[in-house]
Amino acid sequence: MSLFKRLLNPNYKSEEKAKKAKDSDHGKYYPEEKLPIDEKFTYYFNKNGGKFLYCENLQEVLESFDNILLENDWYERDALCIDDVLTSRFNGFNLNFVKKTDAAFLLSPCEGLVANNGSILLSSNQIKEKNLKELPSNFIIFATTSQLVESISEGLCKIKNQSKNYIPSNITTIQDFETEKEKDFMSYGSSTKNLYLLLLEDL
Repeated sequence: MSLFKRLLNPNYKSEEKAKKAKDSDHGKYYPEEKLPIDEKFTYYFNKNGGKFLYCENLQEVLESFDNILLENDWYERDALCIDDVLTSRFNGFNLNFVKKTDAAFLLSPCEGLVANNGSILLSSNQIKEKNLKELPSNFIIFATTSQLVESISEGLCKIKNQSKNYIPSNITTIQDFETEKEKDFMSYGSSTKNLYLLLLEDL
């Protein structure tokens, strides 16, 4: 059972507590159990401040998207989107899809979801040659569970394997999603985005 389905199971927390109690009998030298890739991504993505919306079908995706627009008052606003498939899929929400970067938000797919740090992998396929700082401060990313990868290097290999004619440029990750968070030493120079993830189950 995937993490996303487990999150919807009301007995999951009690089951997990029982499992942890059982596991504690192993002692401190017992090898640590490796977290499933979906659980690891969810943990780090939430820790980074991302807003996670799991959807079992496209109807739930559209409902979640509608709720995001309502929450932020983004109806009848400019939305940056260079992906024609997404523009067509979300064309019933009174949005003005544009190519300019001073839009209310960016609507985009991604190259991958990186589990070991909870980041979103992007390339020129989604953001052309734009620097992250040039893009809107609000992101809505549409992705599927099959895009989960363990690491950035695995994500890069996947991009290479999927790109038959050319390798996209401007490959980057974003993992700082808390716009109000005080920056620490390691965060300086990074680009913070208010990010919503619409994650569709496709496995």
